[in-house]
Amino acid sequence: MENLKQELKLKILEELNLEDLTIEDLQDDTLLFGEKIGLDSIDALEIIVMLDKDYGVKIINQQQGIKVFHSIQTIADFIEESRKA
Repeated sequence: MENLKQELKLKILEELNLEDLTIEDLQDDTLLFGEKIGLDSIDALEIIVMLDKDYGVKIINQQQGIKVFHSIQTIADFIEESRKA
């Protein structure tokens, strides 16, 4: 799980071109769509595409997306749960 979280942090930084942030800025429980990181709806779409392409998981509706995109931890949990299904 730790490897997955590190991988997600790197991919999010790269995919979203978050040049002002480092991997240390993305703690497992940091709110991705709050004041600290400040991602927006375009960023969410890019993460959705990345999750589908790289991990084969899909966000099926907005409510699920809100829950999943809370933090790196919740994204990693979602991927792990989807792999078990």
